[in-house]
Amino acid sequence: MILYPAIDLKDGRCVRLLHGDLNKETVFNTSPADQAGQFQKQGFTWLHVVDLNGAVEGRAVNIEAVEAILQAVSLPVQLGGGIRDMKQIEAWIEAGVSRVILGTVAVRDPELVRAAAAEWPEQIAVGIDARDGKVATEGWLETSQMDAVDLGRRFEDAGVAALIVTDIGRDGAMTGVNVAQVGEMADAVSIPVIASGGVASVTDIELLKARKGAAIAGCVLGRSLYEGAIDPARALTVAAC
Repeated sequence: MILYPAIDLKDGRCVRLLHGDLNKETVFNTSPADQAGQFQKQGFTWLHVVDLNGAVEGRAVNIEAVEAILQAVSLPVQLGGGIRDMKQIEAWIEAGVSRVILGTVAVRDPELVRAAAAEWPEQIAVGIDARDGKVATEGWLETSQMDAVDLGRRFEDAGVAALIVTDIGRDGAMTGVNVAQVGEMADAVSIPVIASGGVASVTDIELLKARKGAAIAGCVLGRSLYEGAIDPARALTVAAC
């Protein structure tokens, strides 16, 4: 299992939100590039970066911060937040982003996702952010009537690299990962599934690895990592077992 430390960008700073609420932020580092460097030194092999402002506005906002991260580390970066057309996807891939995460546009324009996955094999992921099982869009400000699993199945044959499944109700709350929700998705599709939201301790990583059924390919670590509830070395060891 690959562990993805998260760098959520708001107003150029590295923050964590509670349940995706932009008004409930905790600033953990004013230098996202410095934070990325710390994660690389700790032994992580990927970074998960989200432009929170961009997710709401539907366009890239924290461009300088993302570029600084790309220059600061040699780790592959997966980036999401407000990326909604082919031009933006191409720009980020040319800038050095290894994997682009498409969320809102996956609901609104699934054919764009398919076209992007065909153009950039293994470099397109779909972010499925769910509130009570229903997919949320526009930086989580709107909730659709689409079931999360149905959205995942929509891209079964599209060639996307991964599905990143987030339980909004647990995100930033350190209440434990929703193993059932992530597991349901993993069992429903052949696409690699990455769990996100609510990871509180190394026990959550162990639970994801121990569940019966399809393996969970990865796990995003947020607040628990920043607040010291998860020891990086221990987490990486458990994930590698």
